[in-house]
Amino acid sequence: MPNPLIGLVGRTPCGDDGLGWRAAERLRAVVHDPAVEILSVHQLTPELMDPISRADRVIFIDARAGAIPGEVLESTVEPQAGPGGAFSHHATPAALLAGALALYGHAPPATLLTVTGADFSLTEQLSPAVKDRFDGVIATVLREVDSDR
Repeated sequence: MPNPLIGLVGRTPCGDDGLGWRAAERLRAVVHDPAVEILSVHQLTPELMDPISRADRVIFIDARAGAIPGEVLESTVEPQAGPGGAFSHHATPAALLAGALALYGHAPPATLLTVTGADFSLTEQLSPAVKDRFDGVIATVLREVDSDR
C-alpha cells in the first residue's frame, strides 16, 4: 500500500503563511487512512529527511510571496542540493529530497503546491485571495493521494 507524506509548511498567526497549518487541520479531518502521514512544520529542516525517505510520495504545501495573490502553482520536485547543501536549516523541498537520497537511499516522487499570499502580517486570517483557493488546494491534495491508492 502506498505511503504518502503530506508536508505542510507555515506559521500562525502570520496571515497567509498559515495556509499549511489550516490545510493540515482540514486534511486530518477528512483523511482517515493511517498510511497517510500529515506533518505540519514552521519551516523545512533536515529532520524531515527521515520521514521523506520512508514515503512513497511527498506533497509539500506552502504559501509564497508573488505578484498575483491567490495564484496556485503545482510543480514536480527533483532531488537537488541547495546552495547550503542538503543539510541547511533553511532547506528547500529539493534539498530535503537530495538529503533523503544521500542519507537513506530513497527520494520519493514529490510535488510542491504553493499559493501566492497577499497578507503575511500578524493575523490569524487568510486573505480573501488565499481563502478563495483553499478548498481547491485541499481537493488537489486529495486527488493526488487518491491517485496513489
